[in-house]
Formats: sequence, structure tokens, C-alpha cells
Amino acid sequence: MKYQAVIFDLFGTLVDSYSIQGYNRLLTDMTAALELPGDDFSKIWRDTTYERGIGIFKTTEENIRHICNKLGASISEENIGKCEQVRLENTRRALTPKNGAVDTLKDLKGLGYKIGLITNCSCEAPLLWKNTEFSHLFDATVFSASVGLKKPDAQIYHLACEQLGVEPNECLYIGDGDSNELSGASQLGMDAVMIRDPNETDPYRLVNVDWDGRKIENFMEIMDLI
Repeated sequence: MKYQAVIFDLFGTLVDSYSIQGYNRLLTDMTAALELPGDDFSKIWRDTTYERGIGIFKTTEENIRHICNKLGASISEENIGKCEQVRLENTRRALTPKNGAVDTLKDLKGLGYKIGLITNCSCEAPLLWKNTEFSHLFDATVFSASVGLKKPDAQIYHLACEQLGVEPNECLYIGDGDSNELSGASQLGMDAVMIRDPNETDPYRLVNVDWDGRKIENFMEIMDLI
């Protein structure tokens, strides 16, 4: 086989990416659950994106309390719990597979490929992962919030390779290109390919990436790469 493993990104690749519009709505709902006025909560939530991504906040509740403390806001336990549930439910919905994603993973496993995941995420994704349709299909999963590293840090790719028992040059990496993930994978010797649906019409999509390397438009094209 040309490759021993296929490694996937998660958000924007196997599941839909967050949109700016959708993310704004999430923050509005979280703020409403806390019964806080104005946009101060949303601003600090955005400002702590990096900390969430490397696991500084071990739980959603911890992140919420941190922000409330910075605001000097006294929030009831009930409302903190409501806010946490808003975030968790949003992530649960976000982990819904794109059409064709699960079937492609099954096909790759059936052909004998090892399947890996590397995702920049906050603590909710690994917490909810075992209840997704994906969990039983992966041989290795590397969540940034769990390992304290984010793409395109070379070490996060090495961690996936170590879990899979392969070398970087034995891997095909598939992602939508956010966080310079494709360049990061390519620099280690992986074959990196951007997947992007040309029919995607959401003008609020967060990711807008230029990539000069190979591109595909759907999961079926992955089979042509192997």
C-alpha cells in the first residue's frame, strides 16, 4: 500500500466547521443562560480560545467560572450549569458526521488502513467523543486540549504517528486547512490534501484558507488517492 495510515482533521473535515453566525448565536445563548448583560462574557470567551485549545481549562464549567470571576459577576450554580449545558449541547450537535464521512472511514478500515484523528479543540470534544458515530472507527485520536499542543506544532503530528505505529511519510493527511494544518503535516513528510466542498454556501464560515497543494471536493475522491 502507498500509505499505512490516513489521518483526518475533525472540524470542517469530518464534521461541519463552526460559522461566525453560529458561534455568535452560541455565545448569545451562553450569556443568556448566565443572565449577564452586554457582550463582556462573549469577549472574554473569545479571548480565551487559545487556552481552551491547549487544555488550560479542564472543563467547560472551569472556563465559565474563570470568565465570571474576571467580570466580578456572582452567578448562581444553576445558571452556571445551564451555561455549561448550552455549550455541551452545541458541541454534541457539532459532532454530527458529514454525509459520507462514516462510510469512507469504514471503507478505509476495510482496506486495512490505520485511521487517525488530529484536532484542535476544547475539552468538550474528547468528553463527548465516545458517544459519536466516529469513536469505534479510529485507531488513534489526538485532541489538542488533552495533550496541550495545537496544530501546526510538529509534536502533535508525531503523537498521532506514535499511536498509529507509523512514520509520517507513511501517512495521508486530510483536512480543510485551518490552523495551517496542511503545511504542518507536509513539513513532516506526510502527503497533505485539502478537502473542500465547492457547493458550500455558508458565507459566515470561519475558515478561509489558501492552499497550493492537492485538493479534493468530497470523501469519494480519497479512494483515488490511495
